[in-house]
Amino acid sequence: MHCPYNQKANLSLITLSNQTAKMTSLNMFTISLHGMFSSIGIIENILILGVVGFHVRRSVISIWILNLAASDLLATACLPFFTLYMARGNTWTLGTTFCRIHSSIFFLNMFVSGFLLAAISMDRCLVVLRPVWAQNYRNVQLAWKVCGVIWTLAGLFTVPFYIFRDTVNLHNGKILCYYNYARLLPAEPFDLGRLCNQRKEALAFMKLFLSFLIPLLIIILSYAAVNIGLARRGCRRPFRFVRLVIAVVVSFVLCWAPYHIFIIVEVMAPVGHSAQEFASRALPISATIGFLNSVLNPILYVFSCPDLCRKIRHSLSAVMEAVLAEDLAEQARRRSTARSSISTTEIVLKPCV
Repeated sequence: MHCPYNQKANLSLITLSNQTAKMTSLNMFTISLHGMFSSIGIIENILILGVVGFHVRRSVISIWILNLAASDLLATACLPFFTLYMARGNTWTLGTTFCRIHSSIFFLNMFVSGFLLAAISMDRCLVVLRPVWAQNYRNVQLAWKVCGVIWTLAGLFTVPFYIFRDTVNLHNGKILCYYNYARLLPAEPFDLGRLCNQRKEALAFMKLFLSFLIPLLIIILSYAAVNIGLARRGCRRPFRFVRLVIAVVVSFVLCWAPYHIFIIVEVMAPVGHSAQEFASRALPISATIGFLNSVLNPILYVFSCPDLCRKIRHSLSAVMEAVLAEDLAEQARRRSTARSSISTTEIVLKPCV
């Protein structure tokens, strides 16, 4: 069973499905961005997981970075499938179960990223404002526990999106990986259209508040408290710290605000209204921009640390040296084999001369 979309609502969904059927320059640009973000994000997050996981001493900051990189790696690893979905004219061909899993990973990353950024901001705030408490209680074990709570909460909040994600067959032959709010219906009598609207609005505002507005408020308040605390002590704020704070807030807002704005517009605008149609057209692009946050996070939180950058360069150098050494050894082995072959041939041919 599906929600009773009327004719105008069906036209809105068909418009959404036909966005990449006609390969315009904007669609090609969006698909190319997905491929680029996926490649860059996978490489840098694997690099960070490898270096931080095996070459950096365990600390609270390294725990935050490891979990953030793991979440971002999940998101960027799903991008190729979303790119395939767009390249085929917004037609999902990978089955209902994988549609739900793929979409759930996107929402899981959305929640985990927001919660982790908020946790990192609060951690910095506590270190500055409560140094004695931080000295006594701030440790790796506590950081792992907080990360466990974050992943658990993010998983719980993702469950409704998994439940209501489905493949929707349109009369034009397209298959959308989209919402189906008519699943798990109550036993008592109900108005299906009203129930669908209630569920749609609840999930949209749940995403807006839990994954964006509340984490953003915590980030801003935490860094504002750090700024005030340093100012009261007469400490000069390092330029790197100010630059990092501005970059974190700006990138978080710019990457996720368009997605949430268009989601709310799509939900609240009257069915068939031009605003709803515009939001439907803009959602794939805004989702792409949201994925960009998974590419920017490692740059902001890892590459801003010179010590970690040195370790990454050393690790890359060690890998390159190992590859070159293996290549040189292989060349030497081949030359040795070739010389042995020539010598053997000469020995065999001598009696025939």
